[in-house]
Amino acid sequence: MAKPFFVDLRQTPLIMRKLFNHFLKGLLFIVPIALTVYILWVAIGWLDGLLPIDIPGLGLAIILGTTSLIGYLASLFFIEPFFILFERLVQKIPFISIIYSSLKDLMAAFVGEERRFDKAVLVTVNKESNLMKPGFITSHDLTHIGLPGMVSVYFPHSYNFSGNVYIVDKQNIEPIDTPSSEVMRFIVSGGVSGSMSLANQIK
Repeated sequence: MAKPFFVDLRQTPLIMRKLFNHFLKGLLFIVPIALTVYILWVAIGWLDGLLPIDIPGLGLAIILGTTSLIGYLASLFFIEPFFILFERLVQKIPFISIIYSSLKDLMAAFVGEERRFDKAVLVTVNKESNLMKPGFITSHDLTHIGLPGMVSVYFPHSYNFSGNVYIVDKQNIEPIDTPSSEVMRFIVSGGVSGSMSLANQIK
């Protein structure tokens, strides 16, 4: 004779807690992957849609190919002067020169030969309480603007794509012996994600 099926009400709270914990672990695994795929999908679709071509993927291929070709031409010694002349002309146009120079410097800071966000440092904000803030040196010498002995440090915001730039005395900075990518991940995640070496150094 089959045993009657019943649920012990005393075990229900424990079962629900376990199911909820499994659900949270599933979210922790699925959400980052889903959002990453979605962002890549939207970005690729946006790039592909910049050119009015009905063939999927062809617009993206043309954009990538054209960008690579321009980069190759800009590296040729007999064509490079024309690019330099074009930049000088653009920089002489009011207002447009500000936008162009700012965007170019921003792009060069991430993908240029002289990257600006590769010198991670700890800045002492309050010596009495040992309060420090991680950031990236963007300029090692500010003598040209009348600030000898000072550096500019960029502090990214957590969970955001913005940040602030502060002028700091060189005596208040300490280099971080950690890859800049890990330091950026540590800052952007609010200190949740990052290397143990950075955490130990901050301590």
